[in-house]
Amino acid sequence: MTERRASIERNTNETKIKLDFAVDGEGVSQLETGVPFLTHMLDLFTKHGHFNLTIEANGDTEVDDHHTTEDIGICLGHVLKEALGDKKGIKRYGSAFVPMDETLAQVVVDLSNRPHLEFRAQFPSEKVGTFDTELVHEFLWKLAIEARMNLHVIVHYGHNTHHMIEAIFKALARALDEATQIDARVKGIPSTKGML
Repeated sequence: MTERRASIERNTNETKIKLDFAVDGEGVSQLETGVPFLTHMLDLFTKHGHFNLTIEANGDTEVDDHHTTEDIGICLGHVLKEALGDKKGIKRYGSAFVPMDETLAQVVVDLSNRPHLEFRAQFPSEKVGTFDTELVHEFLWKLAIEARMNLHVIVHYGHNTHHMIEAIFKALARALDEATQIDARVKGIPSTKGML
């Protein structure tokens, strides 16, 4: 099997990002995002998804974390789609429930070439450290659009905002790990349309 890996370099007036992503990795990350909480989330995303992820990002974080977080979501979605190629043999669907103490998060994905985010989570706090929690939706929305996937995120319950967001990223990792796995039973592209 050819290596399922892709890279991107994206430069705007707001951010400069280099990102390399391998689907079939070892959970290894090298992350310089400039956004500490996002770095923490992407580190555990990489670990729990068994991916490899390298990011070098420089953004206008002196303004806020919005542009950097959004643009990393764009870049990660882009390389995920590119790394999967024509998607022959993949499972396509993935789902995961992840608990973290009082919190239970669920993520369901379909690598369908049909971008959609359904986000059902309400965070008690507007910030975790210096990170604006509304940026979780922004990141996931841009990830779903660029990866062209259905992404459903549900936090069933919880009251600690850090736990809720961490459970989302871990569930996302596990759902994508499942959806991207090669299934020997799948012959060709997993769609009656003949393409994804």
